Amino acid sequence: MKLRQPTDFLILEELADKGRNVATNLAHHTGKSRKNINTRLPVLEDYGLVRKIGPAERSGLYEIATLGKTALVHQDQYDEVDDFEALIEGTQITPDNTSGPQASFARGDSGNQTEDS
Repeated sequence: MKLRQPTDFLILEELADKGRNVATNLAHHTGKSRKNINTRLPVLEDYGLVRKIGPAERSGLYEIATLGKTALVHQDQYDEVDDFEALIEGTQITPDNTSGPQASFARGDSGNQTEDS
């Protein structure tokens, strides 16, 4: 995962703050060109950080994904770690909106821990 700073994080921040949006509005709010935003949104979608939600197949309405929210939480570590993708995938935001390691049972592992552990 190769993110462009600050553009990609500005896009994620705007979607997190204001909710669903289109490239034209994101360009206005971030101060970046619409062309730049239109180029980055599909990349962020490929990374799983944003979702294209329609309403029509050809519309450009996007929202931030859970992984994108996690990326924002760890934004200050982007330049410090060798594998940012592994970092954010290992600490995705949980449903109660806090970050933490994903529970192994969520992936189908038994965990082998008891209450005495």
